[in-house]
Amino acid sequence: MNRKKTCILMLLIMVMIGACFSGCSKEDLTVVRLNEVVHSVFYAPQYVAIEKGFFEEEGLKIELTSGWGADKSMAALISGDADIGMMGTEAAIYVYNQGKENYGVIFAQQTQRAGNFLISRENEKDFQWTDLKGKTVIGGRPGGMPQMVFEYILKQNGLKPFEDVEIITNLQFTATAGAFVSGTGDYTIEFEPTASTLEEQNNGYVVASLGTASGKVPYTVFMASKEYIENNPEIIQKFTNAFYKGQVWVKEHSPEEIAEVIHPQFKETDKELLVKIIRRYKEQDTWCETPIMDPEGLELLQDILESAGELDKRVPYDAIVTTEFAEKAIENN
Repeated sequence: MNRKKTCILMLLIMVMIGACFSGCSKEDLTVVRLNEVVHSVFYAPQYVAIEKGFFEEEGLKIELTSGWGADKSMAALISGDADIGMMGTEAAIYVYNQGKENYGVIFAQQTQRAGNFLISRENEKDFQWTDLKGKTVIGGRPGGMPQMVFEYILKQNGLKPFEDVEIITNLQFTATAGAFVSGTGDYTIEFEPTASTLEEQNNGYVVASLGTASGKVPYTVFMASKEYIENNPEIIQKFTNAFYKGQVWVKEHSPEEIAEVIHPQFKETDKELLVKIIRRYKEQDTWCETPIMDPEGLELLQDILESAGELDKRVPYDAIVTTEFAEKAIENN
């Protein structure tokens, strides 16, 4: 009897010790303030890394906020209100060209294609970009990547933006779909989940992918200020390690499995719709397989910026990109 009581007592002590260590480890996590440009399924690998506990495995606790605009996310980064920013590469280019000493340095890439789609009122099975001639399209904010990518695609197809195609650019990001449903424009350009939602509600049809049409570009990346990286290289390395695990997991799992994992990040989105969105992104090769940013992608991105008249001078790859942490993450995995 005494032996049985002793065993039970030992078991209870082990459980208490385990709970203690678990609690202590949570308290010992280093907080990293991550500001994302928007909260979107477009960034699935990041959410997989969060939900699967990959950041905690590296000793990090992610405090996630949304900037709702690359300009706002960059402002948070440079001011010190965020440790790491996840936004468009163009933000780093703009700040570097302003001559600021503490500019943003890219250390990992998340998406390699634009994540928006062209929505038509008709189900155009054989849509060609030249079909937009003489039509009205609800576009994006002037100078923003969605709008610049769209203009680049038009030019690549022999169309002059605002001449051959009327583009509405004065609507808020959150108001474009509603305006389209209300009868404005012949087409609209939308991100997910709006694109698939319009289809689900029979209010439009996805007829083309801007990500496929424009080619591979470093559309969204992780960056930190030059100063933060110099002072906290171990945190950047741990962050990159965790994110890379998320990339690998997304590559190796199905849309259904990915949807199951990231659904807590999108509780208001129906799981079947989530699967549809993820499958669409997977099929167009949206997500990078490694965090390393390709120099050719940066060149294409700057081609797009130049074409839109938004680039004062081209920025050398080595000036705003470091691959050190991405390369080590791959080695360590």
